[in-house]
Amino acid sequence: MIVDRDTFAYWIEGYERAWRTAGAASLAGLFAPDIVYLHSPYAEPVVGLDALAQDWEAQRQSADELFTMVTQVVAVDPTATEGFTGVARVLVRYGDPVVQEYQDLWVVVFDSDGRARRFEEWPFWPGQTWASGR
Repeated sequence: MIVDRDTFAYWIEGYERAWRTAGAASLAGLFAPDIVYLHSPYAEPVVGLDALAQDWEAQRQSADELFTMVTQVVAVDPTATEGFTGVARVLVRYGDPVVQEYQDLWVVVFDSDGRARRFEEWPFWPGQTWASGR
């Protein structure tokens, strides 16, 4: 399957729908069985669909939690050696009024079926320092 900007944007919409849906059954349509999912570049990876399902259930308050998500596909590289790779900018705001906000970059590598086989987040939130503190 060819992953282009439109396909990636549709995949992101599916990700948001999955987050807003109780349970984890919809993850199999988005992620490969051997998914490697990183919450940040240096985080311990969550490996495999079963582990990811458990992780999602542990991470979210509920499928009903109030949030908005604004996304922009930044790039799709069909020539990447790992497979089709997409990069998106994601703004997430939780609550109304907003109680938590973060900007995120997603780097997603797709398999030949259009499912993510590697998902890496680069999250940043207000007050987080960009410097190492040295």
